Amino acid sequence: MFQLIFKHFRKRDWFILVAIIGLTILQVYLTMTMIDYMQYLVTDIVYINYRNNPSAMPEEMYQMFLVAGGSWETVKAYIAASGLSTEATSAAMAIANADVSSVWKDGSIMLGLAAGTMVCQLVIAALASGITAAFATNIRSAVNGKVSTFSLAEINKFSTASLITRTTNDIEQAQMAILLMMRMIFAAPVTAIWAICKVQASSWQLTVATAVAIVVLVAFLAVIFFTVTPKFKVSQKYTDRLNGITRESLSGIRVVHAYNAEKYQEAKFKKANDDLSNLNIFTGRLIALFNPVIMIVMDGITLAIYWIGAGLINEGTIDYPTVTAFTMLATQIIMAFMMLLMMFVLWPRAMVSAGRINEVLNTEPSIKDPVEPIEPKEKGTIEFRDVAFAYPDSDTPVVANISFKAKQGQTVAIIGPTGCGKSSIINLISRLYDTTFGEVLVDGVNVKDMKQTELRKRIGFVPQRGILFSGTVGSNIAFGNESLTEEEMDKAAEIACASEFISKMENGYDSPIAQGGTNVSGGQKQRLCIARAVAIKPEIFVFDDSFSALDFKTDLQVRKNLKESQAEATKVIVAQRIGTIMDADEILYIEEGKVVGQGTHKELLASCEPYRQLALSQLSKEELGL
Repeated sequence: MFQLIFKHFRKRDWFILVAIIGLTILQVYLTMTMIDYMQYLVTDIVYINYRNNPSAMPEEMYQMFLVAGGSWETVKAYIAASGLSTEATSAAMAIANADVSSVWKDGSIMLGLAAGTMVCQLVIAALASGITAAFATNIRSAVNGKVSTFSLAEINKFSTASLITRTTNDIEQAQMAILLMMRMIFAAPVTAIWAICKVQASSWQLTVATAVAIVVLVAFLAVIFFTVTPKFKVSQKYTDRLNGITRESLSGIRVVHAYNAEKYQEAKFKKANDDLSNLNIFTGRLIALFNPVIMIVMDGITLAIYWIGAGLINEGTIDYPTVTAFTMLATQIIMAFMMLLMMFVLWPRAMVSAGRINEVLNTEPSIKDPVEPIEPKEKGTIEFRDVAFAYPDSDTPVVANISFKAKQGQTVAIIGPTGCGKSSIINLISRLYDTTFGEVLVDGVNVKDMKQTELRKRIGFVPQRGILFSGTVGSNIAFGNESLTEEEMDKAAEIACASEFISKMENGYDSPIAQGGTNVSGGQKQRLCIARAVAIKPEIFVFDDSFSALDFKTDLQVRKNLKESQAEATKVIVAQRIGTIMDADEILYIEEGKVVGQGTHKELLASCEPYRQLALSQLSKEELGL
C-alpha cells in the first residue's frame, strides 16, 4: 500500500504532506489549549459562585472568610497582613478578585481557539483531498497505460471485468483510505500522546479508568478487524464476478432477447448480486457496531470520571474544574484511539485493493519491444517458418508446423473448420500473441525484433467482430490516422462500400456512433472497420473473417475495390466462404491446427479432399469450374 502511495506521489505532494503534519500539530495544540481555557472558564464560574455565595466554599476557606471579617475586602486585607501563602489563601484571593470579565475573557479565547481548530481542519481536509485526487488521477493513468501495453495473454489472465473493477472500485478504495490516513493517522497519535501526558499529571485514579476504557475499545475493534479482513478479499472477487455478468448481459443483449434467456441471466446476476450483498451486509453490520460501542465507552468513561471525581473532590484531592478538564481529555484520547482503530479496520480493504492495483502495475507484458530493433529489409512480405503456438497455461499447441510466404501484393487465404486455429495464426502476424516455436517474419524481419508500433503501423487489421468506438463515423474511420483528409476519408469509405449508407445518414461523417457501434448494422460495422484499415494505408491487410456479414454482391465489390486500389498491399484473409478466397494466390486449408492442403484454388480442388468437399458444399461444380 505504502509503495503504491509513495511511488505515485508528485514532488509537491511531499511538501503538502509536511504542511498537513504541521497543521495537524497546530490543531492538536489549539485543542489542548482550548481544554486548558475550558478549565480556567469553569474555575472562573465556580469562583464567582463562591464570591456570591461564600457558604458554598470548602470548609477551610469558609472559616477563613468568617475570621477575616465576613467580606471580601477584609479577606484581601487579612491575607495581605498575615503574609500567608498557601493553596487555600491563593484560592481565596482569586475568589475575592473574581468577576464576570474573566469569564468573557477566557470564553473569547476559547472561541478563538475553536475557530483556529476549525480552520486547521478545513485546510487539512482541502490539502488532503487535493493530494488524494491527484493520486487517484495518476494511478488511473498508470493502470490504463499499463493495460494498454498488455498482450491478449495478460488481458485474458485478469479478465476485462476485473481490470475495469481494479481501475474504478479498487482505486476509489485506496483513495479513500489515503484521504482518511491524511486526516487521521497524524492527528490521532499526536492527540493521544499529548492528552495522555496531560491526564497523568491530574489523577492516577482517573487515568486508570481511562486506560480500562481504551482496553475495552481496542479489544472490541480487534475482534472486528480479524473478522472482516478476510471478507474484504472475497468482496472484491465477488465485485469482479458481478461486473463480468453485467458486461456479458449488456454486450449480448440481442442474443438474450432472441432466446428468451432473460430469466436465466437474471438468475446468474441474482446469485452474484446476493453473494456480494450478503457479504456486504455481514461486514456492514459488524462495522455498524462501531457507533453504539464507541458511544457506550465514551458515556461510560464520562460517568466513571464523574463518579471517581466526586469521591476525590469530597476528599479534597481534586477540584471540579480539574474533573471537567479531565473528562474532555479522556474524550480526546478515546476519539484518537477510535480514529486509529477505524483506520486499522478500513485499512485491510484498502490493502486488498492496493494489492490488486499493484498486481496490474507489476505485471510485465509478455510481449515487449526489442532492445535493439532491426530495420525492415523488404516491403509487404509475410513469412511463417515452421510456426507452432499454444495459449498461455496450455501444453497443447493450437496450431503447429505452419509455413508459408506471401510476397508484396499477393493474397494468402486461410480456411478450415470452426476452431481449427485460423484466427490464432493471424493474431501472430500483428504480434497479439508470440509464437511458441518457429518465426513470423514481416518485411523480412522477425516480428520479435521490431517495435510493436512499427510493426502494427504496417498492418491494417480488420477483426472478425467489427469493433467501433463511441464518437462519429469520421472519427472511427480516422481512428488510426488522425491526419486523414476529407478526400482520403471519402476514398476509404468508397473502397469499403460504406459511402452509400454514410451519405444517407443525417450528418454524414459527423453522424454519431454509439459505444460498440450498436446503432449500426453488422454489415455497416464491418464496412466501417474495413474503411478504417484502408485509411492508414498499410503495407499488409489482415482480414479475420471480415466479410462474413456482407452479402455476396457487397463482398465481391469490396474485394474488387481492394484489389484495384490496394494492388501493392499484401492481403491475408481468413474466411468461411469459398467464394471469398477463390482468387487468392495461395490458400491454406487448416484442420486441427495443421496445414492439410496448400496451394491455389484449382490445386486444392485436385489435391485436397477436405477442401474439395467444403467447396462443393457451398458452390456448384459449374461455379467451381469442375
